[in-house]
Amino acid sequence: MHPPYLWWSGQRVPWDEAHIHVTQLGWPALTAVFEGIRAYQSRDGTKTSLFRFDRHMARFRRSLRFMQLESAWDEAALLWAATDLVQANEAIRDAYVMPVAYGEGGSRGVMTMALGPANIYITTRLAPSKLPDPPALRVAVSSWTRLNDNIMPPRIKAFVNYLNSRLGQTEAARAGYDSTLFLNTAGKVAEGGGSCLFLISDGVAVTPPVTAGILESVTRESVMELLRAELGIRVVEREVDRTELYFADEMFFTGTMIEIAPIRSVDGFEVPGGAAGPITQRLMTLFERVVRGEEPRYRHWLSPIAAR
Repeated sequence: MHPPYLWWSGQRVPWDEAHIHVTQLGWPALTAVFEGIRAYQSRDGTKTSLFRFDRHMARFRRSLRFMQLESAWDEAALLWAATDLVQANEAIRDAYVMPVAYGEGGSRGVMTMALGPANIYITTRLAPSKLPDPPALRVAVSSWTRLNDNIMPPRIKAFVNYLNSRLGQTEAARAGYDSTLFLNTAGKVAEGGGSCLFLISDGVAVTPPVTAGILESVTRESVMELLRAELGIRVVEREVDRTELYFADEMFFTGTMIEIAPIRSVDGFEVPGGAAGPITQRLMTLFERVVRGEEPRYRHWLSPIAAR
């Protein structure tokens, strides 16, 4: 069931009236970039807020710049559009907000695609949070290699990059796993299929660096700050060998859609306890308090949406 409205290049449009010509499919998608932003409802149901909208918009601007596209709408205009759309779609609950930008394209190939002004649309959908008790995942290392910065830059949140993720995810699903992990071209651990990775070993949180072929994740950035500042956990960004995955004390994925998801096994090697460990549990509890506006020090991470 789709929502009644989307926002498209300056106005709220009924879903069924948002049309483009069939020739705009295909080649124009090569330029398409997007963001995924969560909206969280307070526990008392009185308020919903967008989580770290400013950081998502900073990455959106970088993606547009790299694709040589320009937006006619600044951050304030897109915040107003997203807020209006959530209200109009009666999504004043846990929701997923997705701005997408794409260039006008010709139907004859990549060289005919116009650069410059971007079309932007925003959609919303209900997306109930799985915090604080998400399922623990069984993960497999993929036979596919993570793309790198000299192939298709992972730090750009582009649709075309997600073919790499899809290959790994479908391979894992066929083999009976819940998710996948990619190694990069150097044979080091990169990330999951649309999520970043943290390992806990001897009380230290380890995560692959942004140079390992990962997306510069807003959730990862937030988790690193919370681990350091609130839980007193040392966080190290460094290269991670595959075999380290088999001996970690705790392990979890992070990302906008997946939030914080504990990993119970990798390639059949069980993580001790088989579910979220004590640090992961503390982090999930804290993260939920933050996104629901219950931690005053982090309310600046939230952009409130008033109910109509």
